This record gives sequence, C-alpha cells and structure tokens, in this order.
Amino acid sequence: MAERKTLARPYAEAAFQLAQERNELKAWADMLSLAAVVAEDDQVRAVAHNPQVERAAIAELFDSVIGKSMAKDGGNFIKLLLENGRVDLLTEINELFRDFRADAEGRVEAEVLTAYKLTAAQSKAIAEGLKRRLGREVDIVSKVDASLLGGVVIRADDLVIDGSVKGYLQSLSSQING
Repeated sequence: MAERKTLARPYAEAAFQLAQERNELKAWADMLSLAAVVAEDDQVRAVAHNPQVERAAIAELFDSVIGKSMAKDGGNFIKLLLENGRVDLLTEINELFRDFRADAEGRVEAEVLTAYKLTAAQSKAIAEGLKRRLGREVDIVSKVDASLLGGVVIRADDLVIDGSVKGYLQSLSSQING
C-alpha cells in the first residue's frame, strides 16, 4: 500500500497544485472521487489493462461516466494517467488529494471504527476532543467493524488511538504469552 501511495503522490501533488492555482479544489475533489470509483470497477479495470484497447477509447469511457463532474483539464489528467499506465492509482491519488486539501484548509479527516453505529452526539464529542488535541477542525468518517466487539479505534494523520475491546484483548494476550 505504501508503494502505491508513493507512486500516486506526484500525480496527486500536481493535481492539487493545479486545482489550487485555478481555485478549483472542489471541482477536482469531486472529479477525482468519481474517477476513483470508475477506476475501481472490474470491467473498467479489465479494459484499461487491455493493450488492444486504445487509450483514447478508455479516456472517452471516463469522460462519458464523469461527464459534467469533469474538472477543467481533468480529461487531460486522466489521459496522462492512462498513457503512463497509472490509472489504477486513482484511489490513492484521490485519498492524497483529499489529505492535501484538508491540510490546506486546516482540517483533518479522522476515521472512527466502532462495533456499532455512532450517534450524532458521540460523533460530535469525538470530533471536539480530537480538535482540542490536534488543533484543527476534524471531519469524522465513521465506519462499523463488528470484529472490534466494543470500544473505538480512531485514526487521524499519524495518530492511532485503540480503545477497542479487541485491542485490549490482544494486548492482554501478548502480555500473558510474552
């Protein structure tokens, strides 16, 4: 995963720089988000990796699906990815772009894993606590993972807080087993 992010970083940085210069951060964020979903489709992936299919046809496929959500120069960006055989990195490019945008806007995205769906009050309390700790606005992305059994795991930037029952049991097991 780290290698894919390393490969995606120059593309994400270039897209972010262009979007920032043209004051089109939202348009590029929307386009990259949709393009990443398109690139993840198994049929699109098969076509994109088929050497018998012309790159122009694949670019047209992206353009037809993304359509009005295509940022200015977004089509050229997709073509560049296709020419360099990097269209499969769109998910990582999208994630990095979102991180760059959040950073520029003084925000951070926090992934919150819980065994059960969070209430709005719980989500708000976590966001406020993280805001005090990180000194930035926090966007909560809540996900349910029943394997946690209970508690919460929070990931924001390099910060990981594991307050899950599963994490506690794993820690206890490693202490007992040495």
